Amino acid sequence: MRIALVGCGAVTQAVYVPLLSRRRDLFEVVAVCDLSRTLADAVGDRLGATSRHTSVEDMLAEGGFEAVVVLNSGSHGETVRRALEGGYAVLCEKPLALTRAEVAALPEGRLMVGYMKQYDPAVRRAEELLAELGGPGAIRSVDVTVLHPSGASQLAFANLQQAHDVDADLLASLRAAETELVSRALGESAPESVRALYGVSLGSICHDLSLLRRFTGSPREISYVETWGEQLGSVEISGPLPVRGRFSVRWHYLEDYPAYRETVAIHHDKGTLELVFPAPYLMNAPTTLTVVSGGESRTEWRDVTEAFEVQLAAFHAYVNEGKQPLTDVAGALEDIVTAQRIAARYAVQHDLPIGGESA
Repeated sequence: MRIALVGCGAVTQAVYVPLLSRRRDLFEVVAVCDLSRTLADAVGDRLGATSRHTSVEDMLAEGGFEAVVVLNSGSHGETVRRALEGGYAVLCEKPLALTRAEVAALPEGRLMVGYMKQYDPAVRRAEELLAELGGPGAIRSVDVTVLHPSGASQLAFANLQQAHDVDADLLASLRAAETELVSRALGESAPESVRALYGVSLGSICHDLSLLRRFTGSPREISYVETWGEQLGSVEISGPLPVRGRFSVRWHYLEDYPAYRETVAIHHDKGTLELVFPAPYLMNAPTTLTVVSGGESRTEWRDVTEAFEVQLAAFHAYVNEGKQPLTDVAGALEDIVTAQRIAARYAVQHDLPIGGESA
């Protein structure tokens, strides 16, 4: 399948370039696009893509591919809209957008939203075991803890190509447009603390929201939100699950922490299913599933199959065989709505202004 890549930054270089290089049986990258010509050329050279662009509009107009993989930072809504209008299938990294309005404006088309942890073999095994236990009705609680070191430390191994050739005025205009989108989501008067919380919810905690969707369904209510530490160092979120039990998420940005670590513990009537995720940028590093059952029996389960690679294969199957993805437009919209509920609950608790879609 001939594909085009939009965005040639950290995730593309560290994850997608090596995976697409070894999955040439499924994909041929024929076009790349980035605001930086330096990055477009670097990724194009590594993948053998001769068509290189600094404008999405120009790339889509030239064509020559069947699908678009959207990997750039910020909101993806406008890029996805243009690609779908052009008749292309789209794999879009999370989050799909920053506002509900952007999602509502998307035309019909083939769209898959990438939450690679949903495709992790340990997560799929946990889903199977939970189904055997009775599904969401057997859950007492889901407890999540994320220890998040700096992005630079997580990607130090990757020797990333840096961009220094993007016009400063263009960057400023893009940042202003993104600020306006966040204002539509939260209201013009939303303070920086609420905006930062929304950014973390859509940029990182959304992975955990996507797992809740798989295990229990999205939470319909957010009961409590608190933040503490410098520059939003820690976040705590809790509320009821849609069928039974409660969830809690504790997210900590720890710049100098030795390594990324994410733990998701599903406590049910007969024991616990515990998932421990490694740093997401380390290819084929296994997630550990620990099954705790009667008599304090503990069984560990691992599979080195790379979740990002499974996700790419799922996109290929979606486009060519019609196999439905784990997250479509509706699922991505649920995560945006939950992130807005998180922001709104925090604002209400602290008597801060909230408006826009979140109101």
